Amino acid sequence: MKTKVLVIGLDGACPDWVFDRWREDLPHLNRLMARGTWARLDSTIPPITVPAWTCMLTGKDPGQLGIYGFRNRLDYSYGRMGIANALAVKEDRVWDILSRMGFKVVVVGVPQTYPPQPVNGQMISCFLTPSIKNQYTYPPDLRHEIESWVGEYILDIEHFRTEDKPALLEAIYTMTRKRFQVVRHLISEKPWDFFMMVEMGTDRIHHGFWKYTDPSHPQYRPGNPLENSMRDYYRYIDREVGELLTQVGEETRILVVSDHGAKALQGGICLNQWLIREGYLVLKEKPEGIVPLGQCQVDWTRTRAWGEGGYYGRIFINRQGREAQGIVPANDYDALCRELTAGLKAIRDDQEKELSTQVFKPEEIYKSVTGIPSDLIVYFGDLAWRSVGTIGYETVITQNNDTGPDDANHSREGIFILYDPLSPGRGEVNNLQITDIAPLLLSFFGLPGPDGLQARGI
Repeated sequence: MKTKVLVIGLDGACPDWVFDRWREDLPHLNRLMARGTWARLDSTIPPITVPAWTCMLTGKDPGQLGIYGFRNRLDYSYGRMGIANALAVKEDRVWDILSRMGFKVVVVGVPQTYPPQPVNGQMISCFLTPSIKNQYTYPPDLRHEIESWVGEYILDIEHFRTEDKPALLEAIYTMTRKRFQVVRHLISEKPWDFFMMVEMGTDRIHHGFWKYTDPSHPQYRPGNPLENSMRDYYRYIDREVGELLTQVGEETRILVVSDHGAKALQGGICLNQWLIREGYLVLKEKPEGIVPLGQCQVDWTRTRAWGEGGYYGRIFINRQGREAQGIVPANDYDALCRELTAGLKAIRDDQEKELSTQVFKPEEIYKSVTGIPSDLIVYFGDLAWRSVGTIGYETVITQNNDTGPDDANHSREGIFILYDPLSPGRGEVNNLQITDIAPLLLSFFGLPGPDGLQARGI
């Protein structure tokens, strides 16, 4: 039997919804689980779209890739950050290996595929593509076929942090519908052995509608008109998955997977504001209003540490001999990291409750460290609280997100559902890591995993 593998990626799809609360509402995913193997998939540190999908498909961790988030330091100056697109990926992904071996591949919307690279098949790039006016397909003429199928293709929701919820909901459905339409055309009209797609709508609906659905969210109101918006979208996704299953046939191995999960966002911790309060970050003058750190006059001759906000926090040490105006001597570095870690863990919420914050050092969690990582990685409240990087707040605790309305933060665990017609399912399994996926996929084609990594007995 010829090997065919279909990977359906659902960015941020949450195991609590898929495996527990809405399982009976998702008959196609439920059927795959009943006949296959499923697990809560342990994501990367940090559990962020970039680099999580690339870690999944290379078998490498963020330190090995040198990719620690959407934006990464380009050098040891204080302001140069770069977006980690496809050009930042220096390791083979599964489809690169398969292409070289002569297998036909189709890749649709997988993060960090812009600009699209040549493959032995077709590629449609991801949400990092600036616009469909840019070249977003390989081969280039594929874009004309896409236009004939769905008109204007949608790579992502341009402004998903908005209060206009009806418009956002409509945009998410339109994007998802067009993506699956394109996928169905490609499945039926192009030759393929390996096919992978990633849908971003699951992530976008979490950020836009979580508070309407989850009673654990501080702004949840029972009986609100949008209470079923996320469940209805998951049911819609399940129907689209069901359509693909009928199209590919029983002989195809099916993997449904997400790069991370999601959880209710409780609020924000103003990371740089805390560093200012504690004397680690010194400004030459207080800014007017709420502004990014990059717009402030930092006194680097007196600053020992500064931070970056986002779903998680990043702390950078102004290290002597490394940063342009570094002042922290090498022999004081470890002590300062310990001091910052203790201080960050001691931050309490607005009710004076402990947050259970976690702090990681890259060299202690990654197999190797390349590129320019942060010195500390911070999960405020185990990711229930966002890291707010802007400055100008009266307190360290805020209920507002500095990048626009947002209901959810990322969580550590994604979903893994495997149906293999050639192997009996094992039901629920434990301790599955996101970096286990690449060797598993390659094993289906009789190939060794990256660097000889062996596929686990799934």
